[in-house]
Amino acid sequence: MAFCNSCGSTFSPDAKFCNKCGAAITAAPSAASPAPASPTPAAAPKGGSSALKVVLIVVAVIVGIGILGMVTCGIVIHHIAKGSHVTQEGDRVRVETPFGTVNANDPEQAAKDLGVDIYPGAQIQKNGAADVAFGPVHTVAANFISSDSVDKVCTFYKSKFPASTVKTSDQNRCTIVSNDQQNMITINVEGGGGTTNIHIASVTKKATSSN
Repeated sequence: MAFCNSCGSTFSPDAKFCNKCGAAITAAPSAASPAPASPTPAAAPKGGSSALKVVLIVVAVIVGIGILGMVTCGIVIHHIAKGSHVTQEGDRVRVETPFGTVNANDPEQAAKDLGVDIYPGAQIQKNGAADVAFGPVHTVAANFISSDSVDKVCTFYKSKFPASTVKTSDQNRCTIVSNDQQNMITINVEGGGGTTNIHIASVTKKATSSN
């Protein structure tokens, strides 16, 4: 039942004016509507956390590999150092390692191990002589000096290696290369200062026996 706000008379719920005093009927306030529910906060995306985990795992793996590599390298170096022996006699130095030997500044020995005829009258030089043997590969190098002309020295070595490759850049320089399956010999002849410098390098590979 509805009552008039002006005179207190009753009236039907669908009436717009009071039957007694004629006052306009104000619609009764509706029940308070419930307050809108506050939105539920969205869950934080998990993608960033997963990506961070992947990055951390990758970094950990890289660091672990680096540490393992350093430890392995240290073990190898320690093994080589422990098995190496260095002797020195004057300017001559000999290094013996588990992998082979190195002779430096021993021109007489290098000249013997070259396997190449020395130009007549040429003098061997102390600097630049090396004799290295690692596994089946033996490398020897030596320097010589001669008072003869470049052409004369080159002619001598061309006759020793008739099938060699000869490269001449000018009248004051030539290179002779002889190569086969087991040996490679390189002879560089260059003039300068009134003398002729001869550098000979020999690389020999020992034949491996087949079963």
